[in-house]
Amino acid sequence: RHGTGMASVIAGRGHGAGNQDGVLGVAPEARILPVRVILEDNDPQRERARTEKAGALADGIRWAADHGADVISMSLGDDSESAHPEPREDAAVQYALGKGIPVVASAGNGGLKGNHVSYPAAYPGVIAATAVTHLGVRARFSTRHWYATVSAPGDAIVMAGTGDSYLSGWGTSPAAAFVSGAIALIRAAHPDLSPAQIRRLLTSTAQDAPQGGRDDDYGAGLIDPAAALKAAATLKPDPQKPVPAAYAHRYFGPGPTPDDDPAGPTDWLPWTAAALGLTLLTAALYFWRTRP
Repeated sequence: RHGTGMASVIAGRGHGAGNQDGVLGVAPEARILPVRVILEDNDPQRERARTEKAGALADGIRWAADHGADVISMSLGDDSESAHPEPREDAAVQYALGKGIPVVASAGNGGLKGNHVSYPAAYPGVIAATAVTHLGVRARFSTRHWYATVSAPGDAIVMAGTGDSYLSGWGTSPAAAFVSGAIALIRAAHPDLSPAQIRRLLTSTAQDAPQGGRDDDYGAGLIDPAAALKAAATLKPDPQKPVPAAYAHRYFGPGPTPDDDPAGPTDWLPWTAAALGLTLLTAALYFWRTRP
């Protein structure tokens, strides 16, 4: 149900005459590439899967990046007291960014529970969404932290459920879905913009910017998809292409990093350097032993 609801916020197409019934998402012509990385809350295997499949999120990010995703939306996170960064997840996020794919995550729902740092929202480069109410003020549950990028609607959000049902939900999850829908619109019109450019578009065009330009409650302010899309038309693609994160091997597809040429001209460098160092060390010992 959670994934279905988030998908409807991003790409709901409505139904009936003129699509006026049902849920109309932010980017109704977007296509969803669902990647399951966690089980439902009531699944008895959820805790076991969480411990045994600790790399599922990292693998899912890489899989999406290698299978055509234009934006990776993660309405999930760990903001428990034991939450900590996972190197595999961080590397996967950098892998996606290196392929030119913006990565979005919910900032966390720990506003009433200590505001613990939430991952993946806190990984470098992630666009973290906080939640506001219909009055435009921070929802009490929304985590306030240094990594907040922008805010979006996240309280009493009507979403599609499974079958013919509807949900009224809350959380930074629908806020992240709203931001991802906005990015889908931008990428559809301007596919060559980099993740850094899209991030700047969202923050520079946000409404109700806090004093000083940002704060931990709202990030840079309330996202304005129409203003961001209009501003995107004035940009040229960033000449500095994203640099893929270094990684020992690949997951699911070729990715952006070229294979090392086993017969390349640099293969001799490490061995030459080692041999030269050993020669110098031997010479140094000889002179030290024979000095007067």
